[in-house]
Amino acid sequence: MKMLHVPLLALAVLFSAQGFAANTAQQEKMKTCNADATAQALKGDERKAFMSTCLKKQVPQTQQEKMKTCNAAATGQSLKGDARKAFMSDCLKKK
Repeated sequence: MKMLHVPLLALAVLFSAQGFAANTAQQEKMKTCNADATAQALKGDERKAFMSTCLKKQVPQTQQEKMKTCNAAATGQSLKGDARKAFMSDCLKKK
């Protein structure tokens, strides 16, 4: 019974670490955009529009980083076979 808990715990740690890394990157992006909006003294609707645009911008990823991100997303969705291939293809084509 204990032997079953170890692999499950390892999987839980793996998925939480991936989520944490993605969350940290998003938080850093939010901090940067927020600082830029404050520096420009934006308020109200102008600030909302700026933040929306800023947060949508993506920092270019290397192919290897993109592969890791897409692979993690496919694994998180439990995709297999042709569905995984199609997802990976589409994911890697996106900028």
